[in-house]
Amino acid sequence: MSESPSESVSASSAPAAKKRSASSDKRGFFGRIALFVRQVVAELKKVHTPTRSELFTYTAVVIVFVAAIMAFVTLLDFGIGKLVLWVFGN
Repeated sequence: MSESPSESVSASSAPAAKKRSASSDKRGFFGRIALFVRQVVAELKKVHTPTRSELFTYTAVVIVFVAAIMAFVTLLDFGIGKLVLWVFGN
């Protein structure tokens, strides 16, 4: 029986994970801070800043979604309130 691709990847990456954790254990306090800062800077370089039109589009989508959820919750609250008044009276 042959291994699936996911099994072969996980089996081959297991020793690498141990190697990485062992080398990070050898770093001192300031070495770990420096590594963290380098990783943060590397991740921030990957960030895509939206254009002006994308920003307006995303903002409009969020406002419409929030308004729809507000309307749904309002109707649900109104309906449950009327149901409770009908069941238990005034």
